[in-house]
Amino acid sequence: MSNNQISLPAKLINGGIAGLIGVTCVFPIDLAKTRLQNQRNGQRTYTSMMDCLIKTVRSEGYFGMYRGAAVNLTLVTPEKAIKLAANDFFRSYLSRNGKGLTISGEMLAGCGAGLCQVIITTPMEMLKIQLQDAGRLAAQQRLILPTSLSNKVVATNPVLSRAYVSLAAVTRPMSATQIAKDLFYSQGFRGLYKGLGATILRDVPFSVIYFPLFANLNKLGQNSVDGRASIVHSFLSGCIAGSIAAVAVNPCDVIKTRFQSLHRGANEEAYSGIVDCARKIWRNEGPSAFLKGSCCRALVIAPLFGIAQVIYFVGIGEFVLGFSHFEVY
Repeated sequence: MSNNQISLPAKLINGGIAGLIGVTCVFPIDLAKTRLQNQRNGQRTYTSMMDCLIKTVRSEGYFGMYRGAAVNLTLVTPEKAIKLAANDFFRSYLSRNGKGLTISGEMLAGCGAGLCQVIITTPMEMLKIQLQDAGRLAAQQRLILPTSLSNKVVATNPVLSRAYVSLAAVTRPMSATQIAKDLFYSQGFRGLYKGLGATILRDVPFSVIYFPLFANLNKLGQNSVDGRASIVHSFLSGCIAGSIAAVAVNPCDVIKTRFQSLHRGANEEAYSGIVDCARKIWRNEGPSAFLKGSCCRALVIAPLFGIAQVIYFVGIGEFVLGFSHFEVY
């Protein structure tokens, strides 16, 4: 298709397929990232990503690694579709004079894409985090309340009693639908969009870094015949750009994860806002806490965006809608 025939439906299909495949492949690592980011110093249930995954399988079974996946698989299609399609739209709009895009123009297009996607990303992350973190809270409950403790001891210890009530409430079987209903009935749409500011703080800088970096890395592999890079080069460009952007904004992701967690374990502090959250993390856990889960996040984002860019550039959506034939080359 020519530049004047950009098909939004095709791009939505591409983004949706990419999101579904990517999330299915890397969701267990994303679960480990959430649990590692939420645990505090002195209350560490997991020592590393592999330790988290092994303990999750032992205590919750194989499918325990996919807690919250249904939410992601349901909403990742519109989320990724909006993100990729919006970036293409803004790039096309900003380069309509035919002069091409400068780096600042590419960053502006990425900023627009990041702002558009939070409409879906915020409630999706909000629901996913509650489901992903339930296993960590259950494991912490088992540590705090060993079976050797009698009911009488628990009942007479106010600290343990409060912890038990809080943790027991979140370790009952939950569903994303029930969580969403409870939030909506108690707080309205505001409840589903808790952490909107933190999500913007993470996703806008991510897109500002990712899209220009990917575009310029991908250009390095473009041939002179048709101006396209190979599928391997596009995949690697997406992986490299995604991992760099993911690590760069990881402090914002830690803040977002903590702020969006509705339930806390024993002695875990509450946060009144983004600044309060950042201040308490820095004071209580040190600057290294902002890098918690960064390796996991890089391992999640790299293949996710590598796969996304491959499907996007292969043009499955265009093929499905009959605009063109896709090629793998």
